[in-house]
Amino acid sequence: LLLLLLILAVVGFGLISILRWVMGRLLSQLARSLDLLSRALPLLLLFAILIFPTTEVWEISAAIPTANGLILLGLLLALGTAFLVVRLPKEVTKLEREAVEEGPELRPRQRANVGLVLFVSQALQVLVVSLAIGAFFVAFGMLTVDAQILQSWIGSAGNEVASIRLGDHELLLTEELLRVSGGIAAFTGLYFAISILTDDLYRREFLEELTSEMRQTFRQRAEYLRLRAGAQGG
Repeated sequence: LLLLLLILAVVGFGLISILRWVMGRLLSQLARSLDLLSRALPLLLLFAILIFPTTEVWEISAAIPTANGLILLGLLLALGTAFLVVRLPKEVTKLEREAVEEGPELRPRQRANVGLVLFVSQALQVLVVSLAIGAFFVAFGMLTVDAQILQSWIGSAGNEVASIRLGDHELLLTEELLRVSGGIAAFTGLYFAISILTDDLYRREFLEELTSEMRQTFRQRAEYLRLRAGAQGG
C-alpha cells in the first residue's frame, strides 16, 4: 500500500517535479521570509537560550526513553503538518480564483496537486529553519557544555558521540546534547509553521509569487484544452 501511494505521489501528482521546483526557489523564498523570521523567532530564541542551560531540561532528555522521544517528535511533526494542511483548501481556492481567470476550473485532483505544491514549499521552509536552529544549539552546546557540567546536571558525563579538539579544550558531542537541540528545533519548527499561517504579510508575498507562476501555467492549460477540443471536434 505504501509503495502504491509512493507511485501515485511521484507519477500521479508529480512529486519529483514539485520538489525540483521548490528546491530551485527555496533560497529566494527563505530570503523573503527573513522579515517573518526577524519578527517571529527572536523571542523564541531568547527563551530557548534561557532554558537550554537548565538542569531540568537535560535531566528529562537523559531520562526519557528513545522510543518516547521519537514518538514526541512525531507528534510535533504531525501537529505542524496539520497546521499547514488545514489551511490548504482555502489557499488553493484563493489561488485558483486569482490565477485561473477565464480558463476552466480545476478538477479535484488538480486542486490536490496545487495544494501539494503549497504544502511541500512551506514544509521545506519549516524544515530548513528547524535544521538551522538545531545546528545552532548543537554548536552552542559543544562550546559551552563540557563533561563536568554534564556530570553536575545529569550525574554522568553523557554518551559521547564525537569530539573535536579546539586548542586545549575538547568539544563533546553527546547524545543528550542532540536530544535537547532536537527538541528545541522541533518546537521552533512548530512555532514557525504557525507563524507562516498567521502572518498576513508573509502569506501575501509568498502567494503573490506563486500566483504569478500559476497564472502562466493555467493560461497554458486553458490553451492546451482549447486546442485539444478543436482537434477532437475536427
